[in-house]
Amino acid sequence: MISTNDMRPGQTLDLDGELYNIVKYEHHKPGKGGAMVRTKLKSIRNGAVVDRTFRADEKVTLARLDKREMQYLYSDESGYVFMDNETYEQITIDRDFLGDLAGYLKEEQVVTVQLYQGTPTGVELPPTVELVVTQTDPGLQGDRSSAGNKPATVETGATVMVPLFLQQGEKIRIDTRTGQYVTRVK
Repeated sequence: MISTNDMRPGQTLDLDGELYNIVKYEHHKPGKGGAMVRTKLKSIRNGAVVDRTFRADEKVTLARLDKREMQYLYSDESGYVFMDNETYEQITIDRDFLGDLAGYLKEEQVVTVQLYQGTPTGVELPPTVELVVTQTDPGLQGDRSSAGNKPATVETGATVMVPLFLQQGEKIRIDTRTGQYVTRVK
């Protein structure tokens, strides 16, 4: 149990048997009455975002998450298969659960998987990944390196906006948090 005054974005709460990630946290003191804490919570089960207000110093249950290093093995029709690096156990994570993050997963990549009572609740990718551009339109004569962007498909199937000078077959670094191009890798 923690006080609502100690809550921070990124923490996971167990409220009425359901897990929620704290997306936004704001301590509010109105002119009249007691202080309160306004939060935006995202349900881990269905992804719904709810607003919830707590009294200041109210006690809430902080979920105890187990974080494990796991290696991404492959994907099939049932989902994405990961292997625990310590126990060699394999778990399958549903396709819908990963969402856009799946576009940055390469086979044999090591990620951190959050588990709550043995059930996956989140996947943390490295901050950046290096992927090869498999398809992009060629830059036209007269295009400048800083003049704009074009879409490019990378080896995992994700589409990223890249500078006009990049060509098919080049390796690029992508920020997994924003999905944006960072730099070309030599």
